[in-house]
Amino acid sequence: MPSSSTLSQKLKVLYEDSHLIAVFKPHRVLTQGDLTGDFSLFEAVKLWLKAKYSKPGNVYLGLVHRLDRPTAGVVVFAKTSKAASRLSEQMRSHGFKKRYRAWVSQELKPHKGTLVHYLDFNEQDKKTRVFSEPQGKRQKAVLNYSTKRRENKAFLVEIELITGRKHQIRAQLSAVGAPIVGDKKYGSDKKFREGAIALESCYVSFLHPTTKTMIEISIPEEESAIVGGFT
Repeated sequence: MPSSSTLSQKLKVLYEDSHLIAVFKPHRVLTQGDLTGDFSLFEAVKLWLKAKYSKPGNVYLGLVHRLDRPTAGVVVFAKTSKAASRLSEQMRSHGFKKRYRAWVSQELKPHKGTLVHYLDFNEQDKKTRVFSEPQGKRQKAVLNYSTKRRENKAFLVEIELITGRKHQIRAQLSAVGAPIVGDKKYGSDKKFREGAIALESCYVSFLHPTTKTMIEISIPEEESAIVGGFT
């Protein structure tokens, strides 16, 4: 597995201005460093900015949101503290829109709909439990889905996140009998790439933190990291 410096050299930048930067996160890469000490996208972007602009000392980078390690796709970082604060507020107020695409193991019926559950993340096994009713600290989770097509005994689904909970997409799809291909943690028996699941953040939109114009960043299907990538 490459180091942060190697990743920074191959970094795929999807959007950049003086306030923010959006990049593609490959499968198996941490968004932010953790106790494993493994390289992270966060450090790779800092190294990339430092090299590009020949910046001395530390480079500021604000974490706005994360993707799970086995997931790929669009990640947005802030380049100033003001941008970080304003983008984080949009995340809290649901002004930050996100869409994903995934291959699921079973057909969803109906092919288009909304899933509403209540989730509880267990710290011991790092897994989200799904419930149909609110109780205690359970968090309401809502997503819209639409099935696009069937291929190789799996189904390509587009997901719009309404709420952003820990492992939300993975847990909710599993709860209705359609786990994501490769996601053994949530019950898939179909193989994907080692250390990865067939889930990709393919679209984000938000108001620019300074200009207030709408920013849209997307990964078209022909450039997808998951389409055609499972066995």
